[in-house]
Amino acid sequence: MCTTLVTKEAPDFTAQTVLPDNTIEDLTLSSYRGKYVVLFFYPLDFTFVCPTEILAFDKAVETFKAKNAEVIGVSIDSQFTHAAWRNTPVDKGGIGEVSFPLVADLDKSIARSYGVLFDEAVALRGLFLIDKEGIVRHCVINDLPLGRSVPEALRMLDALQFTETNGEVCPANWSEGDDGMAPDAAGVASYLSEHNA
Repeated sequence: MCTTLVTKEAPDFTAQTVLPDNTIEDLTLSSYRGKYVVLFFYPLDFTFVCPTEILAFDKAVETFKAKNAEVIGVSIDSQFTHAAWRNTPVDKGGIGEVSFPLVADLDKSIARSYGVLFDEAVALRGLFLIDKEGIVRHCVINDLPLGRSVPEALRMLDALQFTETNGEVCPANWSEGDDGMAPDAAGVASYLSEHNA
């Protein structure tokens, strides 16, 4: 399902969400049009790999925001469980006051619509990069024990913005500041002759 969403409009949703100020309100994904969105799913609050990912994304939130991108987390927990986890200190197994929204997907409909619901129980570790028009441009899904790389999520955002700005494509292992290449035979030949000598 992940791959079938790439190039398609991201499934919209409205759901109860714990916001960075710890209030609970409805969040509608399509209200973020005009910004990039890094939408990531994780299995459960109060578990093991999940807090490491959430805290890693939290440390990078300002970097994402500087690139006009918002980070949104989703799990099948209730908004009240999200709030309780935020209100639990990190040294007690909580996540503290993270600075991005946590969406409640108690009926599992959001995870299902993104193709990440596992055994009708919890979400796999799916991450979706959504552009300013609401189109999914990149996705990755990890199995439950495999934590994701926040630097890779940032790299993919940089690559997307580079291609949008420059009209060039990003070769293997491209990072911000590297050369792109023209999307034609001459561009490939030129790039390979310069970078594989």
